[in-house]
Amino acid sequence: MIIYNVTLNIDDDIHDEWLKWMKEKHIPDVMRTGLFLENRMLKLLMDEPQGKTYSMQYTLNNMADLEEYRAKHAPRLQKELIERYADKFVAFRTVLEVV
Repeated sequence: MIIYNVTLNIDDDIHDEWLKWMKEKHIPDVMRTGLFLENRMLKLLMDEPQGKTYSMQYTLNNMADLEEYRAKHAPRLQKELIERYADKFVAFRTVLEVV
C-alpha cells in the first residue's frame, strides 16, 4: 500500500478560506479520480513562525495508481491550487510505502 503525502504551509491571512476550499472542493476532486482508497488531513501542532502546516495523506493500492494520478490528474488539480493561492503557500510531496 502506498501513501501519497502532501505537506503544505498556508499563510494565516487565508487559512480559514483555504481550509474550507480543501475540505469542500480540492480533496473531493482528488478522491473523485477513483485512484485513492482513502484520505486524511492532519494539522501539525508545533508552533510555526508563520502560517499553519498540514499533511494531506492519500492512500493508494500501488505505484501504478500514483503514476496514473500524476499523469492524468495532478497537473490540473495542482494548477487550481496555484492559481487560487499563489504566493500564499509552500508545499512538498513525498511517497511512502506501508510496511
